[in-house]
Amino acid sequence: MSTEVSAGRTGHEPELKRVMGPKLLLLFIVGDILGAGVYAVTGDIAGEVGGLAWMPFLIAFAVATLTAFSYLELVTKYPQAAGAALYAHKAFGLHFVTFLVAFTVVCSGITSASTSSNLLAANLLAGLDATVGGVPTSTGATLAVALGFMLLLAAINLRGVGESVKFNVVLTLVEITALAIVILIGFYAMATNGVDASQIMVFENANDRGMFAAVTIATAIAFFSMVGFEDSVNMVEECHEPAKIFPRTMFTGLGIAVVIYMLVAVSVVMVLPIGDIQNFDGETGILLEVVKTGAPGFPVDTIFPFLTVFAVANTALINMLMASRLIYGMARQDVLPRSLGKVLPGRRTPWAAIAFTTLLAFGLIYVVTEQAESSIVESLAGTTGLLLLIVFTIVNVACLVLRRDHGTERQFKAPTVIPVVGAVACAFLAGPWARDPEDWIQYKIGAGLLAVGIVLWALTWFTNRGIRAQRTGFRHPEDLDR
Repeated sequence: MSTEVSAGRTGHEPELKRVMGPKLLLLFIVGDILGAGVYAVTGDIAGEVGGLAWMPFLIAFAVATLTAFSYLELVTKYPQAAGAALYAHKAFGLHFVTFLVAFTVVCSGITSASTSSNLLAANLLAGLDATVGGVPTSTGATLAVALGFMLLLAAINLRGVGESVKFNVVLTLVEITALAIVILIGFYAMATNGVDASQIMVFENANDRGMFAAVTIATAIAFFSMVGFEDSVNMVEECHEPAKIFPRTMFTGLGIAVVIYMLVAVSVVMVLPIGDIQNFDGETGILLEVVKTGAPGFPVDTIFPFLTVFAVANTALINMLMASRLIYGMARQDVLPRSLGKVLPGRRTPWAAIAFTTLLAFGLIYVVTEQAESSIVESLAGTTGLLLLIVFTIVNVACLVLRRDHGTERQFKAPTVIPVVGAVACAFLAGPWARDPEDWIQYKIGAGLLAVGIVLWALTWFTNRGIRAQRTGFRHPEDLDR
């Protein structure tokens, strides 16, 4: 998305510069997907379905691909960079629904960034402890570093750092390198230790859950690792011939990501016994354990945590940039308090929106850490997936509704059955049956975040009606992310 501050759409407003071809767009999509997700959830998935850990990634990929069809139809019909909120607005024409969709996207970005912050903190402390020794790796230390990292993101955001395609390329290569290490170690261990490859077809669940229920729960978990491709729609105004290159590039990026994820999952079950995976409680994640166990004679386990830091940092930064700009855009359009639209002189960055989203992230990281029944990573990662599944359900429905609005001849069009199945699949995975009861806290977190937004909307509505004598609604929803 564009991170330039805009005062709104005018007749003299210049268009965004089209600088991205298919190669750069592909790297952006792959880099956006290959973020914190695979580090956060692979161990949980393997613990749920045993050797079939690759299967939930494949199913999540299939559901994401169904939704990608709807995104592609909508983004080629409405080539503006506002995403799901714009599609909901055009489909339903209800300002409050548009607001809820936009704020849900904001919340998903904040929960994703909070997840990334915790992962970064845990891996950074583990890497420093392995390198220099004596570095605390307790929950308190992890919390402090995670909060500090969020402050760093806020400082970077305040300086006006936008999406740099070249920077994304570098971080994408780092992300791929880290995951390639895991994959190579997994297959090295299989070749040298005589691991039985048939175990990747063995289903095993510690709670005696049936295969359908276990795979459903694991797929809902895996969906967190497949999100990110939808961010690419925010780059549509900066791409050459988007109607031509977007469909092929998006599907290629999704395919590359799911192959890497499936190979990572296979490596995990090849290196570690299923019982160890199911009982794993390490703070730094299962992938670092794979590296340590699969290659004990190599110093790669010392380097790997720092590669992980680079891999998840980009995810968090993009998430917080997106969240703060959406809050800024809603404040500028008088659907949130105007004070959240204040801009830092000189830097021209939305400091009030940055402060607001950072405080929400602080609250999430602290409160969820105090929940004894659920770890921070599982809760926040699951909440991110839950919120985006709800958004994706709405996008699929919007795609069907907007069929009455004919697009151009070059517009991509999905077969009708695809958004129907996509909406049903996303709604199904968003239901409580796709989560363990102890993970229903995700609904509380999501509802709490949306409640904050609704309260702010109500305050704005009363202010607009009582003081300014104007209605509360979006004037230009296509400008939301600017």
